[in-house]
Amino acid sequence: MNNFLNKKIEYKQYIVDSQLRYFKPHATKIEKSFAEEISYSLNQNSKFINPKFFYDKKGSELFESICLLPEYYPTRTEISILKKLKHDLPSYLNENINLVELGSGTSVKTRLILDIFTKLQPKTEYFPIDISEILTESSEQLLKDYDTLHITGIIDTYEGGLEFLQSYDDKKNLILFLGSSFGNFTPDDGKLFLEKIFSTMKSGDLFLIGLDLVKDKNILESAYDDSQGVTAKFNLNVLSRINDELDADFDINNFSHYSIYNENDQRIEMNLKSLVSQSVIIGKSNLSLNLDKGELIHTEYSHKYHISQIKKLLSDVGFEFKNMWLDDEKHFSLTLVSKN
Repeated sequence: MNNFLNKKIEYKQYIVDSQLRYFKPHATKIEKSFAEEISYSLNQNSKFINPKFFYDKKGSELFESICLLPEYYPTRTEISILKKLKHDLPSYLNENINLVELGSGTSVKTRLILDIFTKLQPKTEYFPIDISEILTESSEQLLKDYDTLHITGIIDTYEGGLEFLQSYDDKKNLILFLGSSFGNFTPDDGKLFLEKIFSTMKSGDLFLIGLDLVKDKNILESAYDDSQGVTAKFNLNVLSRINDELDADFDINNFSHYSIYNENDQRIEMNLKSLVSQSVIIGKSNLSLNLDKGELIHTEYSHKYHISQIKKLLSDVGFEFKNMWLDDEKHFSLTLVSKN
């Protein structure tokens, strides 16, 4: 527990009421991290921005709009799978297991899991971890609908939140990583991330992960470059965030959204393309950036997987396979594993 107390020193605790509190790292820690990462990533020969920085308040709202688009199949297919879990998941749970979620969003999918937990437990402890403060809004809404729910939110990176929770209590956890966010990692970084999750888990903890499956190229490219241009706004918003938070002077009109599917590497590659030769100053990163016309700033990978690859990856990390669920069209997967 001393470790937990030390962790608390780095975080500020906000108690809203008896059922809701959240922890947030000191603002200087977050700001410094953002500025340092941008300084590094945009100073490379192949420039990039980590996709975790998409999700400020506006970015999170735009992503929720993407999830409603007709072209964006992942959300619909995953929801169809989650609806099936009410029959299968309870057999893996008990009254004393916490629910931990990496990236809470607006908790549409979370409710399908909470429905299972609240029927099984007299009191449900939910720990959403999200870098965006939309977490606080979604948590307050959830409490209106679930009388027995107690929420402790952690506004931080996934790694930071999991480290924070490692010494929080002795109860077992079901950790959710829904959506297809894992696909943002390169294969090597993805394995390292899973190893990090595995290292923070207690014996008997469960991990439920959503992974997008390999499918027709046209379906994939439409999902990441929609006809209404919402994905383009989402991609460009990261530049607006850098302007606002890091005192930069990106002219958003000088960039366009550029996305393709790389079949050999089984991944969507999303970029921002510089439409002109231009210079940009990022004040808090102490960076002067020169971009050529046509130069790309990479913003996101979204890797797709074969079922055999998913099972091998999780097994190589050390997880024990419990179950896998697919939608009817086999576009998406949810896999349940444990740490023994």
